[in-house]
Amino acid sequence: MKPPRFAYARPETLDGAIAMLAESDDTAKILAGGQSLMPMLNLRVAAPAALIDINRIAELAFIARAGGEIRIGAMTRHRALEVSPEIRSALPILSRAAGEIGHMAIRNRGTIGGSLAHADPAAELPLVSVLLDAKIITRSRSGERTITARDFLLGPMTSALGAGEIITEIRFPIPPGGVRFGFAEMCRRRGDFAIVAAACAVSFDARRRCIGARIAIGGAGSAPIAIDLDGAEGPDSLIAQAPEAAARAADPAADIHASADFRLRLVRVMTARAIRQCFGDAPPDAPARDANDA
Repeated sequence: MKPPRFAYARPETLDGAIAMLAESDDTAKILAGGQSLMPMLNLRVAAPAALIDINRIAELAFIARAGGEIRIGAMTRHRALEVSPEIRSALPILSRAAGEIGHMAIRNRGTIGGSLAHADPAAELPLVSVLLDAKIITRSRSGERTITARDFLLGPMTSALGAGEIITEIRFPIPPGGVRFGFAEMCRRRGDFAIVAAACAVSFDARRRCIGARIAIGGAGSAPIAIDLDGAEGPDSLIAQAPEAAARAADPAADIHASADFRLRLVRVMTARAIRQCFGDAPPDAPARDANDA
């Protein structure tokens, strides 16, 4: 079998990339980190007529704090999210989740914009984007759009990214000081995709009483699922409510990695683990456990 042939371009500016994409009549693919696209090309799952390599567009790689938000350029690498002092201070859950992505070589190349555009329902960054109500900013010849993460992630490898559009940045609201985070995922081996992942944000008042929580689940539906819970007064109450609420919202499918029943069980277990971290029962920076620890 002959290898597929395609044109290759490497624009220096965002405007140049947008122009090339518009002229391709939706037959080109954007090449960012390439950690998902290149395996798809190798397996012949994707066969674009052209690749538009945006790695030289410096304006798409940044982390900045402005107006109560953390703004992150689409070409920001996973490793930068993992180690950034700004991210660790304002959005520790994002730093933690980035550190769970694949292996170091993948984190050094993969980008946040690429992860969101790929829209894998088990991926860590889409999960955290839904948890935190991130906004995805896109650009095309028609102008700029702002799309919430929940509206952007439509299904497995399906997003709201339109023809001729490029993700330019992601904006995360900075949570108030009374919020604590938890994150837990189960994978067969360190670095594998999660079978199920859970992330949570628990809000506390000035007297350190729990006043609400949001849980997001990945790997148990066609896109990350978010559930809001109010009225839980402490860890026992929240741990009693949250796993069942997450399980009711989940719609897992069976595949070669796990049965639907096993995924549903993991939804409950990972949710409880993530919630406990918010109350100090488990360190929020504890390493992920693999399936052999279940």
